[in-house]
Amino acid sequence: MNIVNLYENYNNYFDAELKTIFNKCSKTAAENGYKIYLIGGIVRDMLLNRENIDIDITVEGNAIEFAKLLSEESGAKIVSTHEDFGTAKVQLNGQKIDLASTRSEIYKKAGHLPTVAEIGCSLEKDVIRRDFTINSLALSLNSDNFAQLVDYVGGYDDLKSKKLRILHDKSFIDDPTRIIRGQKYSIRLGFEIEEHTYQLQKDYLQNVNYDMCYKRVTNELKLILGLNSQVGFERFVNQKIYKLISEKEIENPKMNIEDLIKKYNLKNSWLVYLGVILLKEEDLEPLVEKLEFTKKEKNIVMNAKKLLQLNAIETDFDIYKAFEEMDIETLLILAVLDDQKCAGKVFRYLDYLREIKLSVSGKDLLEIGIAPSKIFAEAFDYLLNAKLKNPQLTKEEEKKLLVEYIKSITL
Repeated sequence: MNIVNLYENYNNYFDAELKTIFNKCSKTAAENGYKIYLIGGIVRDMLLNRENIDIDITVEGNAIEFAKLLSEESGAKIVSTHEDFGTAKVQLNGQKIDLASTRSEIYKKAGHLPTVAEIGCSLEKDVIRRDFTINSLALSLNSDNFAQLVDYVGGYDDLKSKKLRILHDKSFIDDPTRIIRGQKYSIRLGFEIEEHTYQLQKDYLQNVNYDMCYKRVTNELKLILGLNSQVGFERFVNQKIYKLISEKEIENPKMNIEDLIKKYNLKNSWLVYLGVILLKEEDLEPLVEKLEFTKKEKNIVMNAKKLLQLNAIETDFDIYKAFEEMDIETLLILAVLDDQKCAGKVFRYLDYLREIKLSVSGKDLLEIGIAPSKIFAEAFDYLLNAKLKNPQLTKEEEKKLLVEYIKSITL
């Protein structure tokens, strides 16, 4: 076990308000015989001097009981508790803090959620259940060794050498989403996957166990692909991490997806990257269901598949009618996958055509004495075609064209 005094790091990283909170937690722990630690990402980011707004404190013992003591002695408000995992969320001095009991876990079924084996175990047992050594560092908040780093697995050295290392050889078998998380940390932190860890990753991806918890996979994919990194996506493809969801062979697209997402300022940027992978599947719908997409997410991907199967999208009118009700994410998936045939049409629509709008409405027709009928839709399509050819048409000119067209087909 490696113990390092990090008081200077602690003192420089945390503001006065957080230090006050930690001191209150430390005082309650000391007076009631608990040992408490900052653990995981907050310690890692402190050492890297990166911003982290998530405060996680691990209690060697029962975190829910500690939360009650913190409420009684320091005025903390208990926001929620989870008995099965021994966790609690409290609010102290306006700051939300996640409290977790030390716990050990077992994987009864590889690839699925673990089962809690013991709550209130030793800190060492708690640490070794985690994903990477750099996320297994604990910083003591106890009065006898305050701000000392407790490192059971060599995470401090890996942090200094910028290495991502799993804690045991079955780590990816137990939880394949750790492969995705490793890439996420690699992109965010600029770290390299340690050689043995990388070999274990390659071995797993050559023989994926598809009986896994796909909801966790989707959550991790959202996080990594949501970083919107072209380099990260190319690495994701080159290292075949996509094999976790698809057995198809995939190559990197020619188009720079990162630039497209920045240009169009997308909310669901991750879905463009993932859609490019998913649409290689012939039977797409079962996979989308397995990934537990929302209705909107599913529509974005399935609509891209439908558009890929269209043939006659040639005129501006065809383009407008095919794309007008589609999400931008759908259109970008289409452009990336069919860059020779469809990309130009997608960008013509997004950059020009979609800004063209009719000025008149059904209400305008009623006002000039034309009653609603089955020909309304046909009439408005006629007018839209005219407007696309001549975007400078005024509202009065549009009305005149509509009246003339309706008269011509009702005579």
